[in-house]
Amino acid sequence: MNKKPLKNILVTGGAGFIGSNFIHYLLKTNENCQVVNLDSLTYAGYLENLRSVQNNPNYTFLKQDICDFDALKAVFIDYKIDTVVHFAAESHVDRSIANPGQFIQTNIVGTYNLLEIARSVWSENGGFDGKHFHHVSTDEVYGMLMMGDPAFTETTPYSPNSPYAASKASSDHIVRAYYHTFNLPVTITNCSNNYGPNQYPEKLIPLIILNAVSGKPLPIYGDGLQIRDWLYVEDHCEAILKVIKEGTLGETYNVGGGNQFPNIKIVKQICAFLDKELPTSPFVPHENLITFVKDRPGHDFRYDINFEKIKHELNWQPKFNLNEGLISTVKWYLSNRDWIESVTGKPIFQEWINNNYSDRKVAK
Repeated sequence: MNKKPLKNILVTGGAGFIGSNFIHYLLKTNENCQVVNLDSLTYAGYLENLRSVQNNPNYTFLKQDICDFDALKAVFIDYKIDTVVHFAAESHVDRSIANPGQFIQTNIVGTYNLLEIARSVWSENGGFDGKHFHHVSTDEVYGMLMMGDPAFTETTPYSPNSPYAASKASSDHIVRAYYHTFNLPVTITNCSNNYGPNQYPEKLIPLIILNAVSGKPLPIYGDGLQIRDWLYVEDHCEAILKVIKEGTLGETYNVGGGNQFPNIKIVKQICAFLDKELPTSPFVPHENLITFVKDRPGHDFRYDINFEKIKHELNWQPKFNLNEGLISTVKWYLSNRDWIESVTGKPIFQEWINNNYSDRKVAK
């Protein structure tokens, strides 16, 4: 096991959805650690996610790109980084179809930069003892399941179907290679679909909530029967920290929520919650806003993740069921209108929505 106190932690992509939730969780549960949040603040990186900790003496924010090798190396040296938690990634499948090159640069080249800098700096400053590089990845690297197929395990062969998934699969392989070739102390987690507070509203759940509240169409790809495993973000944060503190070096751990439902059921459940929370809304029943649109290319049918390994080895399992998590998520978005308006009011968000959905004709 790799039990050790956390000291100087570099969190890449910490202004994003999962990264910001992880920083909140980390500062709440590990009061003595120093957290350096490195984020280039692309469209999905938003410092408002971390406003409540911006004056915390244990927290530092740096606006930098993981593709800038020299600047990144200086961060490792200046802040005496001994632990890396690597979230920074382009992560939206639709965007990877529109612009795959950015995914190659950030997800592959950026990950290589972090690994190579960690290897060289740590080797020159006391070696690898007490150091840790944790890489956060996705279940999409495994490809697609059909009904009846067994859930993904840590030994499922990789078979990515989108530029996003392929770039994450590549980064996983590079991380693993640095462990086997250079003995760099690494762990990897592959998670299922996350949801919860602060999620950028290009993703299904926040997009549906925001469109429904505004009376806009709720776009559902194809027939809406695509199945995902849904993981509440706080559960994911707890699992990551568990792996960093207690996981076996060189190992991969799948992290799932145990909630496999078709997208259309998720959307209808959100609509039902909104009907209860906003009974006087002119858009009740919100389910009437559902609009089936042309499916996206290479859309995987089903994901399901087996997390027995982390459950048995590290005694972790999700605390939130889907009903609890969705209610919490809906209430957060309804209670944080300022956050929503500041994100969705930006031209880059409106441009993306227009570009991604304007040409998707209603499915017949």
